[in-house]
Amino acid sequence: MPPETVPLEDAIERIDSQIIAPLRQSGVIGGEYHIRMAGTADKLRATWDALRWNFILAVLITYLLMAALFESWLYPLVVILSVPLGAVGGFLGLWLLNVYLKVQMVFGMPPVPPQSLDVLTMLGFVILVGTVVNNAILIVHQSLNHMREDRMTPNASIQESVRTRIRPIFMTTTTTVLGLCPLVLFPGAGSELYRGLGAVVLGGLVVSTVFTLFLVPTLFSLTMDLKAAVARRLGLEVPTETTASAGAHEKIPETSRRGRTDPASTMSGNDETLAAHRAAMESEEDDEEAATAERHRSERD
Repeated sequence: MPPETVPLEDAIERIDSQIIAPLRQSGVIGGEYHIRMAGTADKLRATWDALRWNFILAVLITYLLMAALFESWLYPLVVILSVPLGAVGGFLGLWLLNVYLKVQMVFGMPPVPPQSLDVLTMLGFVILVGTVVNNAILIVHQSLNHMREDRMTPNASIQESVRTRIRPIFMTTTTTVLGLCPLVLFPGAGSELYRGLGAVVLGGLVVSTVFTLFLVPTLFSLTMDLKAAVARRLGLEVPTETTASAGAHEKIPETSRRGRTDPASTMSGNDETLAAHRAAMESEEDDEEAATAERHRSERD
């Protein structure tokens, strides 16, 4: 077993590069002789292979679920592109964690081995697949609602969805980050077990949240423009969500940016209805007066 300060992955890499590789190059092993690391090292490699396929399966399942939600195979591609941002944030969070552990030693705290990319830390990347896409789903789904229900243009609907969803996005991200901070920053018995997983999830959420607000709206706008251009090129009917225009507001009551009926348009519609009703009532009263006068005239005759 390696020392406590040396991760198992580093020990395996050192054995491969410093012992097994020179023996193979010198011809000592090979042919009839082979060396295979078993035990914990063998189980670790098998776990790494399994997690690799689990990550791919998580991405595939997430894509299929979003395809069912959006009823399209195109829009989920915009959302799934936020996963690489989460992976970059995960590696960044792991690096910052090791820097934090070194700083602790400067202030006289007991030495802590650096956090390596172990099995539990790798599991954090699998968790990120299902969490970093939430913010992108909010933006894309709200944009489609504005285009289909409020008849807004793609660019206007994207801007409005970002404006209305930025607050809940930051609220949920802040609560999650604050909940993970004790797991990552505070020392204690067993903290080294889940510290790497927490650092990966924390870093991935922060980085993906910041870049999602810029990358996803841009990619979604380009996707809508490309979809409309391809449809025109092939002579097909342009989808309704890409042909919505501001002129459509003249045919229906104006709606506010939150999807509610504009009070001005509602009041004007009510005034017209009341005026028509009043005119009808006055016409009926005139007819009744004329009929009464005619009746009195006939009785006198």
